[in-house]
Amino acid sequence: MSSPLCHALLRNLDLFKPLSDAQLEAALRGAQPCRLEAGAVVYHQGASAAHFFVLLSGCLKVAQVTPEGGQVVVRYVNPGDLFGLACAMRQPRYPATVLAVQESVCLAWPDALWERFTSHHPQLAALALQTMGQRLQDAHLRIQELSNDEVEQRVARAILRLVDSAGQPTADGIGIAFPITRQDIAEMTGTTLHTVSRLLSGWKQRGIVDSGRKRIVLRSPAALARVGAHAPAAGCAGCASCIDGPPGIATDLSAEKQ
Repeated sequence: MSSPLCHALLRNLDLFKPLSDAQLEAALRGAQPCRLEAGAVVYHQGASAAHFFVLLSGCLKVAQVTPEGGQVVVRYVNPGDLFGLACAMRQPRYPATVLAVQESVCLAWPDALWERFTSHHPQLAALALQTMGQRLQDAHLRIQELSNDEVEQRVARAILRLVDSAGQPTADGIGIAFPITRQDIAEMTGTTLHTVSRLLSGWKQRGIVDSGRKRIVLRSPAALARVGAHAPAAGCAGCASCIDGPPGIATDLSAEKQ
């Protein structure tokens, strides 16, 4: 596979920028492009781990079904991310389901090529190790948050992480660059749709976020960071003085950018 489109998309990714044209051509050898419509599944949890991937454009959601039958959103895959790395961990099956949340393009390599891929391109092997290490760290953080933190903190931090990894400036603030629902946020943070809706509605009234159908815009990062840093005390109604900080602290975007 060596289409001009894939070359152009790869060249825009930090992962492949250090490669020469010859190295890029070699890296593409054996790869197959996958064009995905929104909602299309790349692979299912428990399926044989036959390929590893890199996302070129769009966004993917990684979700797991728990033994109790619930669904947990593990993370989102952004352009330039490696995913489906079960072969790198010597795992025969994928641990989660991956599906497109918007129109996306990825490249897939047969898992039999993993050893050649990493030996010929050590910088890609290093990134794969870094990726797996980060995911382990994220998993530990999720366990810690579920064990120790209030739901307000978990939801606030989840939104801040999404904005950090996939933020897109808008006229009203910083939007998440892909469609995301309140149910998705609930499944990321171990809570209910009702709770997420209540929190987002309250934060919207205070000018911290704006939200709509499959859309969240962060209007005041500093205010939401304060929510993530500490939850309201027991019995507190989450008043503006707790959420927005003491008088004199500017929480509008223009003040934060200065």
